Amino acid sequence: MKKIELHLHLEGAAPPDFIRAVAKEKRADLTGVFDERGAYAYDDFAGFLQCYEAATSVLKTPRDYARLLAEVLERCAEEGVIYTELFVSPEFCGGGDLSAWRDYLAAMTEVADKGRAQGIDSRGIVTMIRHFGPDRGKLTARCAAETAGGWITGFGMGGAEQMHQATDFAYSYDFAREAGLGLTCHAGEWGGPQSVRQALELGCTRIGHGVQSIDDPQLVRDLAEQEITLEVCPGSNIALGVYPSWDKHPIVRLADAGVRVTVSTDDPPFFHTTMRDEYDRLASTFGWGDTEFRQINLWAAEAVFCDAATKDRLKKEFA
Repeated sequence: MKKIELHLHLEGAAPPDFIRAVAKEKRADLTGVFDERGAYAYDDFAGFLQCYEAATSVLKTPRDYARLLAEVLERCAEEGVIYTELFVSPEFCGGGDLSAWRDYLAAMTEVADKGRAQGIDSRGIVTMIRHFGPDRGKLTARCAAETAGGWITGFGMGGAEQMHQATDFAYSYDFAREAGLGLTCHAGEWGGPQSVRQALELGCTRIGHGVQSIDDPQLVRDLAEQEITLEVCPGSNIALGVYPSWDKHPIVRLADAGVRVTVSTDDPPFFHTTMRDEYDRLASTFGWGDTEFRQINLWAAEAVFCDAATKDRLKKEFA
């Protein structure tokens, strides 16, 4: 089954074996990053962020990111993904410096162009790191605005949702909007319905996760009426304890209420999931079949941050 994935963190998609190989080349010490089975090791969301940043600290050059993107796109294609949007941050690609970011971006764009020719299309969403604060976010927004177009088509924010108000980053979102970038924001994963409302105040047409919206019936109605798309990552939500099990996850209730839900993997090797796994669990838990999967991919195709021709092509894939 062909699939569209809208919520995938580039560094978070790095397979453990890839990170270990890069660390070995650089003679970097990653003690504590992996468990005895060789998987990423963490206990809770705070530990996940620490593990994530420690693991990706070995990625230091444009070549490292080019190699990583090639690896990730290859794995996406193996899962039947024909189009994906990847969160990537100038914070990790040059420390927020615009000149350095351009070098990283050039290397990744070359790989993305090759992937497109091989049947796996992609775009980049420049991403602020929320717990780094609004001032650092402005540097990221400048990088996004100055390199908008081509592979970079979106702007968003990830990181620790419990820190800062989303509206504290309004300047950065305004900057990105003026540059013509599509807007998304992680919300409603840990911050409750109010965090989703704040993301909507920023002008976002998509919400990363957004599942806690289910706790506010009026918000659910608003999302449906405004045709806001949720980038839902069920396996991630369950792995991190946002919900205790698949049968308790609200994705079906949101869809039944008219909310546009899509399905992604977030940080797949950290959560021991793949796009096929996500679809399999939705089928076995909720009885989803071709009709439901076609619908979520149509919603995804309508919400993509890309040129009109690409969007039309993707919509035809699921018409």
